[in-house]
Amino acid sequence: MIYGKLWCVVRPQVGVPIFLGAVAVGSFCVHLALVTNTTWVKGFLNGAAGKTPAAVVQAADPPKK
Repeated sequence: MIYGKLWCVVRPQVGVPIFLGAVAVGSFCVHLALVTNTTWVKGFLNGAAGKTPAAVVQAADPPKK
């Protein structure tokens, strides 16, 4: 472990909860940013993922003789 001596300064009973709390806060911030800054996530989470309209394909004009 690279930072093994860290636990000589910070007790694991204090350091581990702070680390896990920082991971939880970071994860929450990323998910909040995704939900607020995109339009498709809200629809996906509400079950509208398969309800997108099919693309309309126009037939090409037949060749003229």
